[in-house]
Amino acid sequence: MLFQPSLCDETLARAKQAFDSRSFAVAATEFEDAVRICPAKAPILISLGQTQYLLGDEQGAERSLRQAIALNPKDTAGRYALGRIYYQQNRFPEAVAQLKQVVELDPKHYRGWDNLGLCYDALQQDQDALRSFFRALDLVKDEHREYDWAYGNLADFFLKRNEFEKAFQLAAEAASRNPQSARNFFLTGKALTKLERNETSLRWLRRAVELDAGYADAHYLLGRTLRKLGQEEEARAHLETFRKLKATAASRSGSSAQR
Repeated sequence: MLFQPSLCDETLARAKQAFDSRSFAVAATEFEDAVRICPAKAPILISLGQTQYLLGDEQGAERSLRQAIALNPKDTAGRYALGRIYYQQNRFPEAVAQLKQVVELDPKHYRGWDNLGLCYDALQQDQDALRSFFRALDLVKDEHREYDWAYGNLADFFLKRNEFEKAFQLAAEAASRNPQSARNFFLTGKALTKLERNETSLRWLRRAVELDAGYADAHYLLGRTLRKLGQEEEARAHLETFRKLKATAASRSGSSAQR
């Protein structure tokens, strides 16, 4: 088929509009059409792969992203997206392989360094994880202050290793960078409870559930901390919310498994 600029542009516009409105099935169909008629196929294949992943078509997503990488091996976007999918699938060595190439191609790819740290964390390669996380922090400290994930992820790393003061400092910085993130407030509150600063932790944990009423772990920790402080009525309310949220999540999981 001869390239028709208007047809390509119109198809991509429809695909992006459908994606933005979370009509992922429609978006996938439009991106597939765009791959056939547009000359610059690699970036469209990346968008298609990300859409397929959101639709639950993980094999299709991997296939599309690999096609994009084959067309443009030096582009980091496809490798980063594929690395993220491998991480979500717990395919950590494969994720590391992709993300290492991302940061080799672009040493300032702070998201790549951060996610590489997550992979090494999952593989319990602590020194490699710390090296990657600290590189991400160096890159976002001044130039990308909107990126709070590197601070939150490293805080979580230290929480799991019982280094609670370090975790608190990092999580509080994450919360200051993104005060709309329930996770950042939860991590800060969790670090404070581990430091036995329970009264102080309440402000952070309450803010976490204000920001995300469906955050089960935050309700649980808040309830447990309130109970320790003798505030039984409020504790019961949050623990009951936790139980309801977990029951709903289990019900949805069972329903999905039956399908």
